[in-house]
Amino acid sequence: MEVKPGYKKTEVGVVPEDWSVSPLGALAEISSGTTPARALFDRYYKNGSIAWVKTMDLTNSNILHTSECVTDIALKETSLRLYPIGTVLVAMYGGFQQIGRTGLLRLPAAVNQAITAIRPRPRQLVSEYLLATLNHRVAHWRTIASSSRKDPNITGQDVRSFPIAYPQSPEQRVIAEALSDVDGLLATLDRLIRKKRDLRQAAMQQLLTGRTRLPNFDGQWQVKRLADIVDTDPENLGSDTRPDFAFKYIAVEDVDRGTLRSYTEQVFAAAPSRARRKLRPGDVLVSTVRPNLQSHLLFGGGTGNWVCSTGFCVVRCRRGVTNPAYIFAHLFTAFLNQQIEALLAGSNYPAINSGDVRALQMPIPDYPEQTAIVEVLSDMDAELATLEQRREKTHGLKQAMMQELLTGKTRLV
Repeated sequence: MEVKPGYKKTEVGVVPEDWSVSPLGALAEISSGTTPARALFDRYYKNGSIAWVKTMDLTNSNILHTSECVTDIALKETSLRLYPIGTVLVAMYGGFQQIGRTGLLRLPAAVNQAITAIRPRPRQLVSEYLLATLNHRVAHWRTIASSSRKDPNITGQDVRSFPIAYPQSPEQRVIAEALSDVDGLLATLDRLIRKKRDLRQAAMQQLLTGRTRLPNFDGQWQVKRLADIVDTDPENLGSDTRPDFAFKYIAVEDVDRGTLRSYTEQVFAAAPSRARRKLRPGDVLVSTVRPNLQSHLLFGGGTGNWVCSTGFCVVRCRRGVTNPAYIFAHLFTAFLNQQIEALLAGSNYPAINSGDVRALQMPIPDYPEQTAIVEVLSDMDAELATLEQRREKTHGLKQAMMQELLTGKTRLV
């Protein structure tokens, strides 16, 4: 590999000639935390006022608060240390997805035994730059944790020997500020997305119950059983189906709260025994296996034949009577889920059947009002989707910036 002028090869890749590469232990004070005895909860935790960080508090960004606190007595009687603002934290274990998670203290805090605390020497290493570098190279920790160790983990020595490439501290600060600006935009988008989701949820509660009526609608609503307004499981593959009949198959695990995550290509002769319910565009798939997980789907259609598992009850709306999107939206309301929870109460296995689905009740207006309600909710969904796409693009921009700035490919000073 040819290295262009002004750059050099190092153990972390090609970096500018005026950058240094050192093990993290040479640039910072590194220590691990402690978990005070839970048996002494009243003494060490109850009414505590000192922030205490656990792996679940690590969000790869600033830590402004913690889920638990410890007492002054715990700080005095155990090996707990109070770390200052600017300390960078790394998760050592606690599950493979937790390993390598980071946080930057924005308040003084103690940490538990699953976390390593890193206090950079200010003249050599800027905390925000270190945090960005650790986040950019999280795969490094996952590789170490999965290599020939009985339980996935990283050690204090792994952290100390972590090689880091870095420029002089003024350039580190400029890089950190640029990435922080993108983080600020991501945080703004996250808040806006949460707000829009809350507004949509509130709109559902009002519109799907008739508490709020749209303009020009004043007809009476009725509470009806699904059996009276839809058809269920209308088409199924029989034993006389051709062995070579090919189709796309949707299992319950392929669906995540209204989103089709995957499907498989099947032929009848080799298909799972549950692959029986034929689908048409507009069918509503009601999960009858663990329905509390709400693995329901409004099927939009697609090329070829589609079949779903008998772990779904297929609801097919009647033309001019029920709108599929209206029925689907109701599957996520408290009114309907309370009925499902009542069916599951006392059951050894969380499941319902198609008969139970037919007996479910929901408030129903006339078809035109159903359609108008669906249009309002659809507009809100489209706005949410646009925001989520913008967030995804912004996140991708940040990843690209990290690759450029943290390797010196692009210089800001």
